[in-house]
Amino acid sequence: MKKEIILFSSLFLVMMADGAVAKTLNWARAGDSLTMDPHAQNEGPTHALSSQIYEPLIQRDMSGKQVAALATEWGPSKENPNVWIFKLRQGVKFHDGAEFDSEDVVFSFNRAMSPNSDMKELLSSVKEVRAAGKFRFEIETNGPNPIMAANLNDIYIMDKGWAEKNNSLKVQDVKGGEDTFAAKNTNGTGPYKLISRVPDSKTVLEKNSDYWGIGQFPLEITKINYTPIKNAATRVAALLSGEVDFIQDVPVQDLTRVDNDSGLKVIKAPQNRVIFLGMNQGYGDLKTDNIQGKNPLADLRVRQAMNIAINRTAIQKIVMRGQSIPAGVAMPPFVNGWTKQLDAIPSSNLNDAKALMAAAGYGDGFNITLNCPNDRYINDEAICQAVVGMFGQIGIKVNLDAKPKAQHFPLIGKLETDFYMLGWGVPTYDSEYIFNFLVHTKGDKRGSWNGTRYSNSEIDKKIVSLASQTDLKKRDAIIAEIWAQVQRDLLYLPIHHQVLNWGMAKKVQTSVSPDDRARFKYFTIK
Repeated sequence: MKKEIILFSSLFLVMMADGAVAKTLNWARAGDSLTMDPHAQNEGPTHALSSQIYEPLIQRDMSGKQVAALATEWGPSKENPNVWIFKLRQGVKFHDGAEFDSEDVVFSFNRAMSPNSDMKELLSSVKEVRAAGKFRFEIETNGPNPIMAANLNDIYIMDKGWAEKNNSLKVQDVKGGEDTFAAKNTNGTGPYKLISRVPDSKTVLEKNSDYWGIGQFPLEITKINYTPIKNAATRVAALLSGEVDFIQDVPVQDLTRVDNDSGLKVIKAPQNRVIFLGMNQGYGDLKTDNIQGKNPLADLRVRQAMNIAINRTAIQKIVMRGQSIPAGVAMPPFVNGWTKQLDAIPSSNLNDAKALMAAAGYGDGFNITLNCPNDRYINDEAICQAVVGMFGQIGIKVNLDAKPKAQHFPLIGKLETDFYMLGWGVPTYDSEYIFNFLVHTKGDKRGSWNGTRYSNSEIDKKIVSLASQTDLKKRDAIIAEIWAQVQRDLLYLPIHHQVLNWGMAKKVQTSVSPDDRARFKYFTIK
């Protein structure tokens, strides 16, 4: 009897750790994180998992507002407008017990600016980072950067000592197929620790009992079981059966079914993400077409024809069942620089499209391959199937090649695709982010996701100037000039802005974050 009492008391103490009964959340979505290296991939689901484990200096809450994380105060120096000063949080420990300080921040920023990093565009204006004391960090930029703080939400901080010990000083070379210790193991300061991980199968996280934010956030979830479930029907069945408690991507065809279940609910919000098609318009010839010695996508008239061949309203009604907002520009409405005029969708007109094709010398059309992910965006493969049919009506015979995102994204990075789908969210809420990644000539510091091969030296200069333009009216005018040129040149074929549909058990309490990131430390459980 005495032993049973001791055993029960021990179990009770474990369950009541931090004053709450242990609560497990079973989480699922279509695709898995691509890596655990926090600087290797600038990709939504990858950041969604990393952000439970690693932290930046400044983060966003569930409403999208910037709040303090590993920095408690920040702002430009009064003595030197080129310098941003950050006061770092004291008393923070990494998951292995090591102390957090400015040395870790300097190391992490330099790592994030290295060639293999997929985050370097966010720091392209940085001249130097340095420690100015154990808990003081400084960023010096090439000219004043008025929005530097907005660029830091996804620059996660690693423990320098841990990285040295585990041969993880360099960022994983994802494009080169490299596998590293940091790609599979973690040591952050975040609210959850990585307990186990089998990529594309299951990841288990547990609450960090030494987290600095205990008492400041609900932190009611003590364990997270994360399971990627690519098949939409299987994912919904898991939610309906109670096997999972929360899915971020309820298929549009199942929204009513989930919402009508007595134990479930669907919460919705527009997402800070736009879906579009990219085209190789910079090369003299294409690999995947049937036209020898010419590139049909280099002809503006062909791109214009493709743009008006897309019936965005039909995609919204039929493919997305109303759960999308047709787009005329590759920029979400949340972003500084967006206007209704830029986002006006062109009318679908097959006759005009055929006339443009004929004028360009492609009256008989041509063949080309469209690369599309099948586990990243809402109905991504179905959208691609729809546009294949639309392009077929103007003589463009499209071969659809749909792959999981882990195989799809490297095609863009390595310039191995002529025609592709991509979605883009903007964590900084500013157009400069889009320009740095998607418009600037592909190079060492910018343009890493520009698979169009577009290069315009005048536009490049304007993009670079944004980082140091402190007159916000002039800065906005430059942004408008860049967008006007991007629209004239038709770099991308916008499809729509995504709408988020999160499905969950009614016991789960949260709001929808516009960046589609579930920040579980804010969640509560009834």
